[in-house]
Amino acid sequence: MPDITTYLPITSPTMTFFVMLCIILFAPIIMSLLRIPHIVGMVLAGVAIGPHGLNILANDRAIELFGHVGLYYIMLLAGLEMNTSDLRKNRTRTFTHGILAFIIPMAIGFALNKSVLGYGFVTSALLASMYASHTLIAYPTVLRYGLSGERSVTIAVGATAITDTLTLLVLAMVGGIFKGNITGGYWLLLFVKIAVVFCAIIYGFPPIARRFFRRYEDNVTQFIFVLAMTFLGAGMMELIGMEGLLGAFLTGLVLNRYVPNVSPLMFNLEFVGNALFIPYFLIGVGMMVNVRILFGGLGTLQVAAVMIAVALASKWLASLATQKIFGMKAIEREMIFGLSNAQAGATLAAVLVGYNLLLPNGQRVLNDDVLNGTIILILVTCVFSSFTTERASRIMALKSRAATPQEDGGDDEKIMVPVRDPATADTLASLAVMVRNKKLSRGLVALNVVYDDNNRLDNQERGRRLMARVAKVAGYSDVRVQTQVRIATNITNGIKHAFKEFNASEIILGMNSRQDDRHHYLGELAQSLYNGLSRQIMLVRCRQPLNTLRRIQVAVPSKAEFEPGFYRWLERLARLATNLECRLQFHGRRETMSLISEYMQNTHPGARTQYTPMGHWNELPQLAASIAEDNLFVVVTARKGTVSYKAALDHLQDELAQHFRGQNLMIIYPDQHGVAANMMTYAAPQPHGERSAYEVVKEWIGRRMSDKKTLAD
Repeated sequence: MPDITTYLPITSPTMTFFVMLCIILFAPIIMSLLRIPHIVGMVLAGVAIGPHGLNILANDRAIELFGHVGLYYIMLLAGLEMNTSDLRKNRTRTFTHGILAFIIPMAIGFALNKSVLGYGFVTSALLASMYASHTLIAYPTVLRYGLSGERSVTIAVGATAITDTLTLLVLAMVGGIFKGNITGGYWLLLFVKIAVVFCAIIYGFPPIARRFFRRYEDNVTQFIFVLAMTFLGAGMMELIGMEGLLGAFLTGLVLNRYVPNVSPLMFNLEFVGNALFIPYFLIGVGMMVNVRILFGGLGTLQVAAVMIAVALASKWLASLATQKIFGMKAIEREMIFGLSNAQAGATLAAVLVGYNLLLPNGQRVLNDDVLNGTIILILVTCVFSSFTTERASRIMALKSRAATPQEDGGDDEKIMVPVRDPATADTLASLAVMVRNKKLSRGLVALNVVYDDNNRLDNQERGRRLMARVAKVAGYSDVRVQTQVRIATNITNGIKHAFKEFNASEIILGMNSRQDDRHHYLGELAQSLYNGLSRQIMLVRCRQPLNTLRRIQVAVPSKAEFEPGFYRWLERLARLATNLECRLQFHGRRETMSLISEYMQNTHPGARTQYTPMGHWNELPQLAASIAEDNLFVVVTARKGTVSYKAALDHLQDELAQHFRGQNLMIIYPDQHGVAANMMTYAAPQPHGERSAYEVVKEWIGRRMSDKKTLAD
């Protein structure tokens, strides 16, 4: 067997990029099966392939370059997503927390560095400054829950600029001391340079951006412009001896008003960052970990333990002090703590500078133990930050949406009906006509997507005939229909692209007809759609004409009222029940039922409604006995990672296939938070697989035990 180590590390640029892409592709899939945040998978993958792991890749300049871009991307997106009006309103709280988050870690860290670790004054001060900085690693979690406008988030994000600036000032001071630059005019010159760069970015970039965006509307050109301005701001900061991440954050902040959160430009920026550059940064962090040194002695572990304890405790104390001073809620303290305890950008800069500085006796200011302890610190704090922010975001989402949202009136309503099976065309078209808002007088969008293969022409012709049939059915109700027969190499992508092109608001889709496979009961097409779109999707299987239905029974999960699309699906079902003149019966928690009752009384007082308490979602199979042949059973579910999602929904396909096989069925996936719900982030697992790895192992063990019992009998 040839020695494979002779071919490692890989030096070919092509194969290096291929390996990185494979990690970016498969790490989230594996982490999603294990229900672990993606950020952990990326960092661990970096540890495995790095020079101190399997030595598959070298930590070269290319990886360093992409990693820098990823770090700048995190800071840029934080600035672009920030609500500047909220920042001005909370400037006192932001400034206070920024100062506290710097002073408290500095004081505690300096004392423990000298007393416990026995370091000198300069080393202790530099190491303490590392505890004070933080990086917004968990910020994508906030975006996913739609909480970027919360004051606690604004405070944490704004404080990042303050703590990192002060940390980098300490870094510049230490560097100046060892380079002999500390003179009478050094401090004055340093602050003048900082003031000049700040003014140039804050007051110079907006006029340039305003003129550019007025003249050029192409998304690609605007995308390149934003990146160029970001690196210009970062380069200006590096020119005066500061870290570029601060310039990237300020650039995002000043370009905030020119890049709307719902614009194609913002989507492109988030997509490229999350798909390529941010993963590169996370993998690069992992590649710096030297596993051999970690287990080679107690020095590194002792340093790492002190660093982790100081970093987490001091940031928590700073968050607690901010909460008590301004009378904030406990969950706001947890959110601030979650966002501000991840160490990455400025921490890496500080440790690398200190590692390269030599004392008069030839020793490094920060030795190998500190370098490796810092990597452990980064890994632990990033994981801790992601889990803490996830928990705080979920709780805050429930509380912030406790004020009942109101139906938007359907002004954005544009229903799309993808049709593939002629047998379901009439039902889907009729259903779309019944749930539409008649007052808006808007038509429907009918779509047929065919594969780009050798049978393309024949399939196109069949698709045109199918679209004509849908238009005819809708025409009976005097509803116009826009039709399109679309060619695509992937059916799901074809539907998603058409959905965006028509600016549709929701999808009505026929359910999978393969009932023999319970793991594909909803259909692979439907599963890909609700994982890839944040808007409402209604899956329908009706075995009889809609006008023969006499009752609509709806199973509503707990906390469904906190989802953004709660009133949209409720309004659609109310319209359907009114048009069919049938009874609408809801099953769910009493809290949810009271809100549904209030809405129905205010908007559809003539509808016949009934409310049946359902204490737990596990009672869902018991409803099968009450579903008559002329009933439509509606299940309101949720996407993974949303407020109303629960583990019991993982078994929904099995329950439907087992207990509701012969019933008329509708499954609703409600609206979520716009584009943010579509994006892959590295703060939480994504639903790539239908079943987790734990469920697969559990089933395998169950089969083995059953086989042994059978043999024993």
